[in-house]
Amino acid sequence: MTRAPALSAAVAPAVQPPLRRHQRESIAALESAWAQNHTRCWVVLPPGAGKTRVGLEAARRVPGIGRTVVFGPNSAIQSQWEQQARDFGVDVGTDRALDHELTALTYQSLAVFDADDEVDDDLSNETGEGSDAGSLLARLHDNGRALVATLKEAGPILLVLDECHHLLEVWGRLLEELLAELPEAWVLGLTATPPEAMTAEQKSLVDTLFGPSVYAASIPAVVREGDLAPFAEMVWLTTPTESERDWLRASAERFRELVTQLMEPGFGSTGFLTWLDLRFLGDAPWFELSSRHPALCDAALRMHHHGLLGLPTGARLSEEHRTEPTTEDWAVLIGDWISKSLTQSGEDGDEEVIAAVRRALPSVGYQWTKRGIRRGRTPVDRVLARSVAKTRAAVEITVHEHAALGERMRTLVLCDHERASATLPADLRGVLDQQSGSAHSVLAGLVADPQTAALAPLMVTGKTVAGAPRTLALLQSYAESRGVRGADRLVVEDVGDGLAHLSGPWSSRTWVPVVTRFFQAGQTQVLVGTRGLLGEGWDARRITGLIDLSAATTTTAVVQTRGRALRTDPDWADKVALNWSVVCVSDEHPKGRNDWDRLVRKHQGFLAVDEDGDIVDGVAHIDPALSPFVPPETAAFDEVNARMLVRAQDRDSIRERWRVGTPYVDELGHTLRIRATRPAVLGAAVAPVAVVSTGTALEVRAGAPVRQRRLEPVQMGMLAIFAVAVSLGSQIFMPLALLPITLGVAWILLRRSATAYGRQLIAAAAEPLGVVQIARAVADGLREAGVLSVGAEAVQVDIDHEGRYRCRVLGVSEESSMVFANALDEVVSPIVDPRYVLSRYVVAPGPVSGERARRAAKGLLEPDGEVWHAVPTVVGRRNELVTAYAAAWTRWIGGGAPVFTRSPVGAGILAAQRGADPFHASTVVRRHWS
Repeated sequence: MTRAPALSAAVAPAVQPPLRRHQRESIAALESAWAQNHTRCWVVLPPGAGKTRVGLEAARRVPGIGRTVVFGPNSAIQSQWEQQARDFGVDVGTDRALDHELTALTYQSLAVFDADDEVDDDLSNETGEGSDAGSLLARLHDNGRALVATLKEAGPILLVLDECHHLLEVWGRLLEELLAELPEAWVLGLTATPPEAMTAEQKSLVDTLFGPSVYAASIPAVVREGDLAPFAEMVWLTTPTESERDWLRASAERFRELVTQLMEPGFGSTGFLTWLDLRFLGDAPWFELSSRHPALCDAALRMHHHGLLGLPTGARLSEEHRTEPTTEDWAVLIGDWISKSLTQSGEDGDEEVIAAVRRALPSVGYQWTKRGIRRGRTPVDRVLARSVAKTRAAVEITVHEHAALGERMRTLVLCDHERASATLPADLRGVLDQQSGSAHSVLAGLVADPQTAALAPLMVTGKTVAGAPRTLALLQSYAESRGVRGADRLVVEDVGDGLAHLSGPWSSRTWVPVVTRFFQAGQTQVLVGTRGLLGEGWDARRITGLIDLSAATTTTAVVQTRGRALRTDPDWADKVALNWSVVCVSDEHPKGRNDWDRLVRKHQGFLAVDEDGDIVDGVAHIDPALSPFVPPETAAFDEVNARMLVRAQDRDSIRERWRVGTPYVDELGHTLRIRATRPAVLGAAVAPVAVVSTGTALEVRAGAPVRQRRLEPVQMGMLAIFAVAVSLGSQIFMPLALLPITLGVAWILLRRSATAYGRQLIAAAAEPLGVVQIARAVADGLREAGVLSVGAEAVQVDIDHEGRYRCRVLGVSEESSMVFANALDEVVSPIVDPRYVLSRYVVAPGPVSGERARRAAKGLLEPDGEVWHAVPTVVGRRNELVTAYAAAWTRWIGGGAPVFTRSPVGAGILAAQRGADPFHASTVVRRHWS
């Protein structure tokens, strides 16, 4: 079959904007893949990095293809392809006839999917198509089947699947069947979702649809390149309204009563606390138990931190365990107790206990079934996710942003849905309004406030354009002046509450571009929209910030929503964008942290700059004081919000922290952050220990910071003989009677010299270890054990603005950096249950007697103590690895030989040292970008 020519460059404009770095690299990667006969490929580029241009270049360059069909998730993206293709000089159409060089369609051209539908509180509509049986192609509408037939008749074509992560959520099976019908089609997937964010099932589907990912770039790389605007992630913390709090307090009462009962010894034939002891403090090896039941064991460790369980043998608390047990923890532990104990006992009283548990669980969103405790639905999450307090927060943020930016401000407020359609639960009537949390409700709040009403807030969804009547009249006039067809027939319809709709002969494909230009021009400075329409693919370069009121937490949703504000503004070279997340937290209910957990999930894996210019993932980039495992106390919310506002006022500092235009390596790694909890415990030394105690003596190494060498007894005797010879040879100048005096003076000088030297040695030996020393020792030890490819030379240690050490190893893979961070964490943390330990002898600082100093000068000083450190687990599995690691440790730190803790001697040491904190430091591991 003769192939039609690819898109012709001859029809393109003579001058095109130069390709950006990541566009050039992705196109080169595609051409390389095509040369190897890979007809299905995909490229990962962040929102705003120019995926449309890459797709157009691909359509021009792919060999032997005459037509290109682009599928996108909504009409905004479809319009974007249409406009850019036309600017590119391409013959473009948007109908199913496919009679143009390039046709831009939506995925809805195959099957209807409403992007503005309400999102369930549990986000169940984000999990994909599920297990629908049968052929999806056979179930298509007539229009969809006709499109499939046209595609089959089109011959060799290029299918560009824009924002192709939707294939993982909604369209995967449908497109899989379609591509099976198009064996000659070339396929290019364009997405902002990186491969590592996919589940195994999603990755399998992607491999089937697209083949290999040929190129990927991260958001930080594109920001550093200058092709996306610098940005900061912000949070606004709020609590529910008074009526919402009252409802939450009453809702929590039944579960609190259950927890009280669980603490009573007679509640069940085997009490709950007794069961915890039997389950976790027995003889079962912790490593095996935690490997088989990680969620159960994590819950147990939080119970230990809460004082309800001893520390299981071999367990080690990390940052995530140093919090109160969550409702999920209680549920998994109660479920284990019931299924493993009460249901097996045969006691009549245990049935009553199970019934009490069954009655209490729904109040926290769980239910007891024959298969155990399962997550159910609870209106608590609706109260928190859609609290009226969040609309008030959006109003307040908008006021502050306008005060900071004035006429430059362009704020986008994103919600999950236009109007709530789900029926409000009966017990929430009078507590929460039916429309609370909807885009319509947020718009009403903005219009009702005099300060934000002056900013002409506007709402646009796939179904509606709404605002104050005056704002809509201005929009209609604006549309008429721009020659929009039918604009003169638009009607402003009052809908109450000070709001109106702009209705008439237009569709979202028309009104979205018009509203976008209206917004860009500053006619409205606050635009409210749904995540389905404006949260993805929509392009407005003048946006200065986003207020995220949505509940979606998938990596895809987070990357896309944040991407709206990151476009560079050609009229404001120094633009800095702020992405605000509004979070509602309550301490009135066990599940009152649900919205906080949503924030944590949103930022897990998302990279942004922190206060020290480090680019890290997780809530730490919002504020270093925030923990992914527990929200701040509600009493501290005002303080956190105040810090956010101060940060928001200084956009120049945010820009400087991104270091736009400086070199970078687009790689990820892990950092261990160490905070000393006692002063002077961690020193500043960066070199191997120069004077070290060996247990019985002091060893002086080359380069020791001492001014005089040690005087051994023989050397002292030779000096005395020399003094006598000098005295006898000088009798004509000195009477013989002065010889004793001469010898006495020499002896005093020798003692003083020895004393001074000994004090120098003791001072050097008493110097606290430096973090750099420790980190380099671990790195060298891991390299010599064959675990790490680099050693001490690759260690980087910085100190942040709050005095925390940040330790990382450079030039290795993300996995290797994690190995180093975890190993260093084990070394500086309290001893739990390592297979091997290493000792370090300690010499105490402080005043030194002359006798002690002179003993030190003779090398006879004994240490004041011995400190033990865990040998990292990664090398502790084999004796030869431990030996190699210990050699590096001794070189840097000193100390004795490694001890196997499963030996009688080692078991005694471990029993005495378990829980000992060698450096009195708290640690956290964070993921960072280079």
